[in-house]
Amino acid sequence: MTKGIFVTATGTDIGKTFISGLLVKKMRDFGLNCGYFKPALSGAERASDGSLVPGDARFVLETAGIKRNPTEVVSYIYEEAVSPHLAAERTGNLIYLDKIKQDFNRIKQEYEYLLVEGCGGIVCPINLSDKKLLLEDIIKGLNLDVIIVADGGLGTINSTVLTVEYAAHHGINVRGIILNNFDENNFMHQDNLIQTENLTGIKVIGTAEKHAKDLKIEKDTLLSIFKEI
Repeated sequence: MTKGIFVTATGTDIGKTFISGLLVKKMRDFGLNCGYFKPALSGAERASDGSLVPGDARFVLETAGIKRNPTEVVSYIYEEAVSPHLAAERTGNLIYLDKIKQDFNRIKQEYEYLLVEGCGGIVCPINLSDKKLLLEDIIKGLNLDVIIVADGGLGTINSTVLTVEYAAHHGINVRGIILNNFDENNFMHQDNLIQTENLTGIKVIGTAEKHAKDLKIEKDTLLSIFKEI
């Protein structure tokens, strides 16, 4: 039985892809067969042959040492760097949960563990045209729990508490919080970690300094965030 986890964040450009890469790498460094999947990606690069390259997926695969075409692990790929629902509307290629589930079920057969990376923050709209689909619907549709990536700096207490409260209100189980761009010698960052745990009741399970090459997280803690899917 494959075990999985969904990575979301307190907002866009918090470092969700960066942390996802470090997480998958850490799992594989432990000798565990961990893979990666992303339901939708906007802001893809245009290659010289005209094809779209999902840069986030490529980063995670390269960081983790997984040798495969990044287009194989993303269901929907868009060039414009806008919300997935808008990119989908503008191309006429709308996003549906059924395809995401099919791709997810196909990819999970190859791995013992599977990390799924969301897009934007937890309230990211996915389809607002013919059928309302939000990121929370994907999380629940894939029967996954989440970890939340937050920034270590100023403002993170507010954004993290709001994200945790939203998840709880919508029946999503949060397994932990990871602080990115974290400076363990910065008194504000240290306090952010303490107060985030105090106010949410959720453990900060790991931290990563800016441009980190490794994630500070214990093996037992890392394994505990994955659930059978």
